[in-house]
Formats: sequence, structure tokens, C-alpha cells
Amino acid sequence: MAGFLEGAGAHCLDLIRGGVHFYAFFAPVPLQVFFVGLVVLDPLTVVLVGLVRPEGVRLASAVVVLDVLANWFVNWPQVHEDPAVLLYPVGLLPITLFGLFVVGSSIPLLRVMARARPRGAPVGEVGG
Repeated sequence: MAGFLEGAGAHCLDLIRGGVHFYAFFAPVPLQVFFVGLVVLDPLTVVLVGLVRPEGVRLASAVVVLDVLANWFVNWPQVHEDPAVLLYPVGLLPITLFGLFVVGSSIPLLRVMARARPRGAPVGEVGG
């Protein structure tokens, strides 16, 4: 959840610094809309995962996959020019590692959530 909160904070700061057109200088319009939308999607993901909702885990996986792909797309020219960019502690490396962690842990987490829910119980209600 911390990674999504950090992402929401970073995108909020971007919007404060440059408004909704902050990403215009390096991203096509659909990716600009996506990056601005992360201000809502990231906190929503945190809330749903915090409430132990399977929808939250699925949303987390979808958001992080799209975020990783979008970041690779906009950063590809720099990576192509200088592959050492991948080693920077801020940027593609942590985003990609976080994405792998979220996606890799989503299926085991969904399995545990399904087992913890009694048959017929509403989603999100954990039995005892």
C-alpha cells in the first residue's frame, strides 16, 4: 500500500507544480490522462486493499501494470540512449520492481482472501 500512496503523492506534487498539463512535454495525451488519473486510482487502490477487498488486489495489479508500461513507454528513448538509466534509484528500476512485487503477490493473496471468506459471506467479510 505504501507504494501506491507514494505514487499518489508524487502525481499530486506533479499536478501542483505544473497543473494538468505537467506531463504534456513527454507523454502522449492518453498517458497524460492516465498519469493524472493515478491521483484517484492510487488512493482508491489503497482503500480497497486496506479493506481486504479482492477488487483492490485486482485493481492494484491492473494499475501497476499500466503504470509500469506507461513509464517504460515515456522513458524508452532515454533507456535506448543510455541503458545505465535503468540503474538509477528513482525511476524505472523501483517502479518495475514494485510492479513485479504487486503482480507476483496478487494471485497468492487472492487465494488466501478466498479461503478466509466463508461460503456465502459478502466479499470483504472475513470469517472467524
